[in-house]
Amino acid sequence: MKDSEIIPLNEQNTMELEKNTSDETPSRLTRAKSEFIYVFQREKDIEEEKDAEVFSEKWKMLLLFSLVALLFLTAALSMTMGAYKITIADVYQVLSAHLNPYQISDQLNPLQKTIVWDLRFPRILLAMAIGIGLATAGAVFQGCFRNPLVEPYILGVSSGAAFGAALGIVFPAFYFSVQISAFLFGMIAVMGTYSLGRIRGETPVITLILAGVIIGSVFSALVSILKYVAHDTALREIVFWLMGGFYYTTWKDVLIVSPVVLICFVLQWSLGWKLNILSMGDEEARALGIHPERYKLILIIMATLCTAVSVSTVGIIAWVGLMMPHAARMVLGPDNRFVIPAAAMLGGVYLLVCDTLARTLTTAEIPIGILTSILGAPYLFYLLRSKGHTAFGG
Repeated sequence: MKDSEIIPLNEQNTMELEKNTSDETPSRLTRAKSEFIYVFQREKDIEEEKDAEVFSEKWKMLLLFSLVALLFLTAALSMTMGAYKITIADVYQVLSAHLNPYQISDQLNPLQKTIVWDLRFPRILLAMAIGIGLATAGAVFQGCFRNPLVEPYILGVSSGAAFGAALGIVFPAFYFSVQISAFLFGMIAVMGTYSLGRIRGETPVITLILAGVIIGSVFSALVSILKYVAHDTALREIVFWLMGGFYYTTWKDVLIVSPVVLICFVLQWSLGWKLNILSMGDEEARALGIHPERYKLILIIMATLCTAVSVSTVGIIAWVGLMMPHAARMVLGPDNRFVIPAAAMLGGVYLLVCDTLARTLTTAEIPIGILTSILGAPYLFYLLRSKGHTAFGG
């Protein structure tokens, strides 16, 4: 700087400099204070959001435990209901005598022992397992297909299983087990649907659903042919099988169905967060590093296995896999990590209630498929009219 540009520091210049500094300082302080308040408030909002999320998850876990308790309470009450009334104390004595090897069971009433252990207990366990399997499969199919109206039978497993059961009933000499025949043809129907719906290495949702409709129609026509050629006894048996029921439940059925359903349920629940991503669409899933085709195939296989083993054992039971996921979403929201277990518990409770009504309303047992449809249709209508926006994601 040249000497001619140096401004002499006199009293007037000093006063002007102090004045300019005093004018700028408050504005800077105000701006800094505002920025500090914004950052502090933002951090506070983030902490509150985290606390609300933690509280929400704790609340959801509490609801899940409540549903588990409701399931066991319903099972306990179902054990006491029937043509022969039994108290909770008698049920406890019979179960503890069989489950505790150190307890003497000679003092038990033989009639109560037969009713509780040989008739009602396996039937209740099977109803719980099948309710859990169908409801879980329904939640998985609805998440994979991003369609709230999808049910476990959408890929033709029920029609294929019905055809297999009808074959076993009409031609018992060729099929030594109706249950095995129904299971095999149910799986064959789903494999045919998946093969038909796969295009250029991908399985579009619409194509897969249409393929399921086609395969289901073909097997339904084949079932109609078998009913046409069947004699009266076989025709009656086919009709009762199609309506579903726990008429001939044994411990063997429980030991076959329960492990399959339990394993598939645990695996599907563990993939709940991936199902959340798949529900956003294939492109979003790929962007987040998830292979949609691989995980859709895994989830569909497990859901189909649950459905096929259930249908082959007790026949076609409608509405469970359609309604229970919606009821779970209304209570816990759309997060499949909570929807899957909640739907499973609700499915078990619903089938227990329907089965108890089926064997207590009249002297003759009502096919459970009739009751699930009668109770399910008004409930779905209620969802559609009153809470369709939240329940169906509209």
